[in-house]
Amino acid sequence: SRTTLNLPKFLSLGNKFDSMTFQDEMYNGQGTAAIFQRRQLQILEKLNELLINMEELKEEIRVLKETIPKLEEYIQGELGGRITVHKISPQHRARKRRLATVQNSGTSNSSEEAESEGGYITANTDTEEQSFPVAKAFNTHIEELNLDVLLQKADNLRMKECSKLESFELLCDHKEKFRDEIEFIWRLARAYGDMYELSTNTQEKKHYANIGKTLGERAITRAPTNGHCHLWYAVLCGYVSEFEGLQNKINYGHRFKEHLDKAIQFLPEEPFLYYLKGRYCYTVSKLSWIEKKMAATLFGKIPSSTVEEALQNFLKVEELHPGFSKSNYLFLAKCYIDLEQTDNAVKFCNLAVLLPCVTKEDTDAQREVKKITSSLK
Repeated sequence: SRTTLNLPKFLSLGNKFDSMTFQDEMYNGQGTAAIFQRRQLQILEKLNELLINMEELKEEIRVLKETIPKLEEYIQGELGGRITVHKISPQHRARKRRLATVQNSGTSNSSEEAESEGGYITANTDTEEQSFPVAKAFNTHIEELNLDVLLQKADNLRMKECSKLESFELLCDHKEKFRDEIEFIWRLARAYGDMYELSTNTQEKKHYANIGKTLGERAITRAPTNGHCHLWYAVLCGYVSEFEGLQNKINYGHRFKEHLDKAIQFLPEEPFLYYLKGRYCYTVSKLSWIEKKMAATLFGKIPSSTVEEALQNFLKVEELHPGFSKSNYLFLAKCYIDLEQTDNAVKFCNLAVLLPCVTKEDTDAQREVKKITSSLK
């Protein structure tokens, strides 16, 4: 009767059963047998629940064992039997216009990124990246294309928002063949930027941004006088900065500006570059004193720009390509509002409304233009 009943933690009856209390009750002399029987029933009930759970678990394991071989056959059928194991995330099903869930996103620092055996980048950290079978190509049958035809086809597909995923897949299908071609590399980096824009999942966005940025670094190293390489490296630095702390945000901001200026030097007639520079100037002009002070503390200089400088870049876009985008008209209107030129602001709001909504950025710009128009009225 003095023996303490010790149960393993996972079988503990919690506060309902206490061995010391049980011993006290045993010496009570009143209803000892009834109490003992009640405790035995409690233990038996718990053991019965445990046995039921074990049986359910065994049944689930049996179902999994039966399902996994069928799943392997299904995947092999989907991928045409050509399977290899390496690290890459996320995956897409060929010709389906939906994004798969990323298997834990990539990291934000280039020091934590590694090149795969094929020479392309996968984000790599200690806490993620399970190995699982993936296809060497998105499509079971790859149309053999020479470089010029491939690049033209990818560019044409990318012109439509609904075909950007297909353009990305096409380039990925040929990355082993053209992995060392500069014109191919910067387009693949750009495609990862497109996937960043298309994705609505934060982890996917981070993944695409990091891989694209690393491809961009590779491109500018190999072709330092190619404006397109500097352009898309700058863009992807901007995307990566969205997931960084303040110090890295400022660091990437400097990189963005540096490579944007180099891209303009090599591609002086490209309107998109002036639109990006206008966005940069406008954002910097809106920085608070404390934000500028922190940037100066971290990097020894304060980023500076004005609304007037931003306006000149947006006007340059309109000069090179009238009606370039709804967003360019939106920022022209914003600049004129800040400069208290209401008539010009209304003018560009009206022009923005006339342009069709093709991309998600257009839709967002349209919504903001309507708000500005209402406030101006």
